[in-house]
Amino acid sequence: MEETLYKVSVWILPVLIAITFHEAAHGYVAWRCGDDTAKNLNRVTFNPLRHVDLNGTIIAPSLLFMVGSPFLFGWAKPVPVDFMRLNNPRRDMVWVAAVGPGINLVLAIVSAALLHVALHMPGIAGLWLEDMLSRSILINVILAVFNMLPIPPLDGGRVAVGLLPRPFAMLLARLERVGLLIVLLLLVCEFMFDIRLLSWFISGPRDFLLRFIMFLTGHS
Repeated sequence: MEETLYKVSVWILPVLIAITFHEAAHGYVAWRCGDDTAKNLNRVTFNPLRHVDLNGTIIAPSLLFMVGSPFLFGWAKPVPVDFMRLNNPRRDMVWVAAVGPGINLVLAIVSAALLHVALHMPGIAGLWLEDMLSRSILINVILAVFNMLPIPPLDGGRVAVGLLPRPFAMLLARLERVGLLIVLLLLVCEFMFDIRLLSWFISGPRDFLLRFIMFLTGHS
């Protein structure tokens, strides 16, 4: 029981911070670019309770953790954005989408920098902080890479729609209605049939970013 509580404690804080900053960043940039929908719904906030989804943030990751899954997956309540209210919908959509993964990379860098502090702290407090920060780095990098997959409505899909030439952007935008089904299919293949397409897409960028962040913060 003590081991389980310890594992939960070093995972839950990084997860809550990662999803809270991710979603609040989407809402803040949308607000600054002309759409105050999220602001009016009090979603531009660092209160995690405003972003937590019972099924996606708590139940799904907990079940995967308990069954020993090699890949944790979850989601938060998406921040509502009315893209047509943005000052420049095509351009600003890119900024709104990209800032979520971007803030996760910033959190990963901050966590890696703070590891220097943890490594010099004595006893169980230092060990706990080191474990928690290590998981924060991993969670934020995976969240950034996963969300940048070029599949709408993931952030990477919306960035691609905003950057591609209009004919290709329109074709990709049509995947919005089935994009989550594609992601779900990839997850089913990953967990149930051991067809690791999702791991294959994610592992390369994840490992590169982890190495780069550790080098950047003086851990190499």
